Amino acid sequence: MKITGFELGKLRVPLKMPFKTALRTVDYMEDVVIVLETDTGHKGFGSAPATAVITGETHGSIIEAIRTIILPAIKHEDIQNLNHVVDLIQGSMYKNFSAKAAVEIAVYDLFAQSLDAPLYRMLGGGEPVLSTDLTISVDYIDKMVQDAIDAADRGFEALKIKVGKDMRVDIERVKAIYAAVSDRALIRLDANQGWTPKQTVTALRELESSGVEIEFIEQPVRGNDVEGMKYVTERVTTAVMADESSFGPREVIDLIQMRGADIINIKLMKTGGISNAIKIADIAALYDVECMMGCMLETGIAVSAAAHVAVAKANSITRIDLDAPSLATINPVVGGVFFNGPEISISDAPGLGIETISELSMLNFEKAAAS
Repeated sequence: MKITGFELGKLRVPLKMPFKTALRTVDYMEDVVIVLETDTGHKGFGSAPATAVITGETHGSIIEAIRTIILPAIKHEDIQNLNHVVDLIQGSMYKNFSAKAAVEIAVYDLFAQSLDAPLYRMLGGGEPVLSTDLTISVDYIDKMVQDAIDAADRGFEALKIKVGKDMRVDIERVKAIYAAVSDRALIRLDANQGWTPKQTVTALRELESSGVEIEFIEQPVRGNDVEGMKYVTERVTTAVMADESSFGPREVIDLIQMRGADIINIKLMKTGGISNAIKIADIAALYDVECMMGCMLETGIAVSAAAHVAVAKANSITRIDLDAPSLATINPVVGGVFFNGPEISISDAPGLGIETISELSMLNFEKAAAS
């Protein structure tokens, strides 16, 4: 099964309501989509959103990286030489993690198809059902409380509350939400790098002393402030999760060894794809550190890949934050992973199980002629 061509397009899906964090406000989910074609007629799907405030990539940079650098590096390669193809992708350029992730996802999709098995089985197997949390965006307190109640009514048993805008108001937000739904849902916080280390300790100690039980606080300080992460972890009872502080395997090792976090958030768009996500999960297992499988604001293609990895690496990936498709007005992905409230189920179709993408607006089409 050799790569012979590709389609490169872009998806734009409206959100049910604006997605607001300490870093940005977004009204649409927008993904660059890559479809790899092969000499056997199989197609592999991959995608990546542009999250410039985290990965430094834009839609334009992702498209150009894929078209002009990554795809030429793997043109005509045999998919069944998986490790070699992955090495070519990862070595094709510096950083550009989301662009690499999109292509890697498509390659893994094809590899599992070549074995006529769903991707999670090819990665080690597992129970193909997950339960995700749901994100509650930063907003007025009453609006956040109502959003949390609505989510609990829909069966979500874990809520990730976005904070990081104003520490004092954030504390009141969390107290109000906790009072409204703590008997039905776990409360997780995500400050998106919005607090300083001292603010984080102050906020968490006040919440802890007032009886508010937080499952964890995600990336409260700047991603490059690993000493700040350590400062927080040493001074609060609440578990601290690293997100922007932990892109790749080497950073995760350093963070774990310095005890800068209790939990690691794995995202394919940070790791550059599936291969490094697997490495991180295995590293965390060696250190007896738990992980969460998360996502950016991305469609069901990349989220499907993340779900397959989470199932196969359930020994270390104990929490799931793959709610992005649930935030969109429609799911443009036909086949693959199915979303029903908090439940995510994976079909036994080969690869990612994706049949097609509806409403795909193709920006470019190129065909690499087989030699």
